[in-house]
Amino acid sequence: MFLNWLQHETSGLLTLCAVGIAVLLVMIIRFRIEPFIALLVTGLLIALAAGLPVEDIVGTAQKSSDSLIEGGFASILGHITAIIGLGTILGSMLEASGGAQLLTRKLLGAFGENRAPLAMGLSGLIFGVPVFFDIGIFVLAPLVYVVARQGKRSILLYCLPLVAGLSMTHAFLPPHPGPVVAAGLLGVDLGWIILMGLACGLPAFVVAGLLYPVWIGKRITLPVPADMLAAADELAAKREGRPDPPLGVVALIIGLPMVLILGATFGSITLPEGSGALSVLTFLGNPTVALTIAVLLSFWLLGTRRGMTGRDLSELTSGALRPLGMLLLVVGAGGFFGKVLAETGVGDALAGSLQGVGLPMIVSAYVISSGLRIAQGSATVAIVTTGGIVAPLVGSAGLSQAQLALIAVAIAAGSIIASHVNDGGFWIISRYFGIPVSDMLKSWTVLETLLSLVAFGMAAGISLLVA
Repeated sequence: MFLNWLQHETSGLLTLCAVGIAVLLVMIIRFRIEPFIALLVTGLLIALAAGLPVEDIVGTAQKSSDSLIEGGFASILGHITAIIGLGTILGSMLEASGGAQLLTRKLLGAFGENRAPLAMGLSGLIFGVPVFFDIGIFVLAPLVYVVARQGKRSILLYCLPLVAGLSMTHAFLPPHPGPVVAAGLLGVDLGWIILMGLACGLPAFVVAGLLYPVWIGKRITLPVPADMLAAADELAAKREGRPDPPLGVVALIIGLPMVLILGATFGSITLPEGSGALSVLTFLGNPTVALTIAVLLSFWLLGTRRGMTGRDLSELTSGALRPLGMLLLVVGAGGFFGKVLAETGVGDALAGSLQGVGLPMIVSAYVISSGLRIAQGSATVAIVTTGGIVAPLVGSAGLSQAQLALIAVAIAAGSIIASHVNDGGFWIISRYFGIPVSDMLKSWTVLETLLSLVAFGMAAGISLLVA
């Protein structure tokens, strides 16, 4: 009787889903189990509790390619692995060549000392497109120290715009893992993710990354720690005499993939099917092809033309890719987790419940993602888990690409809300800018919450206008 209720009744399936997510969070938060293992174990437990045949879950001794476990991993990793890998290499080339420092110096020179916070914010926004959040902090933090020393004001006024720009691009724009994973789970073209990510993320950046730092920077005065200034001066001395890459080359390599991807998206809307121009745009605008072109250009323009050997490029590439293993395992396990939820019928049960409550799908997606983010700290886990829950709901809803992209943005917005002590990014920023925990909660945590709320508000508003 109990098993029949658990496996077939709406209330039982929802209970199974809730217990599964609770077990997942306890494993990650209480027992510090790697999210990859936690997602895999939880997915297997839910599948068994739901009464799915073992052959469907893991296959047979002779064949397992059609199983949930292999299909779940393949369904998402086949979409994102090349994109994330190529994006990581591209960011490493820009970092190693000094392109980030050049861009920031040019912006500081253009805007002047009085508008240095704006220049730092734009640096994070532009350089954040091709590089991961933490790498952007590592590379640009020394420039924040120097500018804050020259401005003689709180370091918050300079570092918060920078990290807001990095956070916005990391949350909402490809080739970063979050938006790429959300796109893969929901079946959204990356061109639409870029369009909606910019439409929702840029206003959020203005509020959280430009207006809020000015307000909080006047209320919390934090000097730049002396040891950080010494480290920045030492780094500047090491780079002295090393030529910078041309600014146009840096801009080309950062912007080219986005232009090509958007070209394919607009081409699919404006050009007739089967036309030669559409075929060319579709090929060049495929995210993997677009990023491959940009990476090869970076190898030539930032590498070999500036004295790097094939061995140097090989070492840089392998070093950039080495940390991606755990990230891809987490994403793959999340794909399996989501496939299990879809196969058990939990998704349909959840859809019916949400419709009964009256919450729009975009609101539900945001609430689920926000809850997961606050509970366990990882944006990636929040996106992967929410995407797995929401994917079955949107699959039969007949939504357009624009609407699906807005739901992906809502999930991404929820995944960054209220960064606090269980988030690794919280401690990176605290360490690199010398900000005490109490002030981190007043500044960075509030900034991320504003970024999340404004981006979600934009997504919800635009969703009322698009079809």
